[in-house]
Amino acid sequence: MLVHALVREDGTVSTGELYGVADLLGMSDQQVRLCIKRLVAEGRFTHEGRGRKAVLYATEDTVRALAPHPGFLRHAFRQDAGLAPWDGVWHLAAFALPETERAARDTLRDTLVHLGGAPLQGGLYVSANPWEPYVEEAVDHLGVRDALTLLTTSDLRRGEHHTPAGLSRALWPHDEIAARYHRLAAVARPRLARLTATEPLEPAAALTLAVELAAELGRAMDPDPLLPPELLPAPWPGREARALVARCWEALAVRTETTREDPPVLFRAYAQVAREAVDGVRERAQADGSAAARSSARAAASGVPSSAL
Repeated sequence: MLVHALVREDGTVSTGELYGVADLLGMSDQQVRLCIKRLVAEGRFTHEGRGRKAVLYATEDTVRALAPHPGFLRHAFRQDAGLAPWDGVWHLAAFALPETERAARDTLRDTLVHLGGAPLQGGLYVSANPWEPYVEEAVDHLGVRDALTLLTTSDLRRGEHHTPAGLSRALWPHDEIAARYHRLAAVARPRLARLTATEPLEPAAALTLAVELAAELGRAMDPDPLLPPELLPAPWPGREARALVARCWEALAVRTETTREDPPVLFRAYAQVAREAVDGVRERAQADGSAAARSSARAAASGVPSSAL
């Protein structure tokens, strides 16, 4: 996570910066060297130079892998702002692969779970979000498109559970997901206070805070199926935690602009998503305010109290 988080716009990672941030995170130089060696051996980065003056170059696949996460985060923020209401449709994926294709079967199962799917029974998974493009991309990559069946329904029942909220509680571990967001909020609050304080913050220290936030955000969101708010208990801690993180990214962006530092690719993407989230909330508030104003105006014109409209 640390090395990937420091990839710059040109696909490079300064090992001097890497060692500096790792030191602030309590990692030893030996741990960093072993991490670099492993990433190079796995073909995720190439290496040029020695020691703290070396430069790592991310491969095309590594740079591409940095992109998907902000897309899911963007969807989560839209849900939080009430801009992505659930349409009541369940999305199902079914597959059957023989034992001879066990590796593909296991990979596809893991992919469906990673995309937020829950198992209904052997080889049948369900999601509350339209995941078809991602599922089809996965089976095409594995070369098992013929083994996949996709369908949608608004009438899903499993055992004694038949209401959407009941199905959601039965299929996904709400308490575990909520606990991860409570932890994220606990991590974000003191970092937000530090980022918004008037005291100067060294670039390496700001980058360290960003890495800590990104790591905790990943721990909270990677296993989160991003269920629509209609299927979750209220108040849902994910909303507050993501709002805190968005404010942290905004504060980081301000500090980066002030110091004119070139931010890593991942943080640039997060900052953009954070801005979109804040703008979306403002637009929603303005729209709600305009609607309320129109209601009051109609009430005044008709002589009917606005609360009765």
